[in-house]
Amino acid sequence: MQSTTSGTFRVLASPRDPAELLLLDTSSQDPTYVTTEGYDGDLGRTVDDVEPGNRIAATLSWTDGTPRFAETDIETRTTVEFADGATGIFEVAHETWQEAEREGRAMNARTTRNTDNEANGVVYTFAKQAGQRRLYDEFADGITPLEPLIGRLAASADPPFAVFVLEPADEPFVLVVIAADRDGQFAETMIESYDGL
Repeated sequence: MQSTTSGTFRVLASPRDPAELLLLDTSSQDPTYVTTEGYDGDLGRTVDDVEPGNRIAATLSWTDGTPRFAETDIETRTTVEFADGATGIFEVAHETWQEAEREGRAMNARTTRNTDNEANGVVYTFAKQAGQRRLYDEFADGITPLEPLIGRLAASADPPFAVFVLEPADEPFVLVVIAADRDGQFAETMIESYDGL
């Protein structure tokens, strides 16, 4: 028996299979894993064009509990990239974390600015978790959603953005950086500075 569901989703790379995408419902954050293989024509070209971080409107067809794309439209081409073991963390990130420590907070945020003092993004620092929990993995798996952070920037700037999630090798925090211009200098500097992005 086949049924369909429709929604708006934030796309992440699947942590379990490179031939599928992880779709997170932008309202509920409920996860759905959808294969990227076996599509033809226009739908196949659109599915091939979907990148992690994109916001899509999609209709999924379900057969025996397995979802496939029936229709999809890329709403914004925001990208999300991850880098584990990052080194050479930039000064604004350190300052943002130090401010959180002084105030006894586990999280802090700061607007980033270019050399002309114009806002070009935002940086978030989160305390690394003790024990088995690893916040970096939770962002990658969609357990801890990036959507609220992206939504805050979207309230004052127009996507597409570039989102970078970094697990610094030698720092007590996890870093989420959102560049307001996906193709701008800030995003390019992030990609050039950190292996894995």
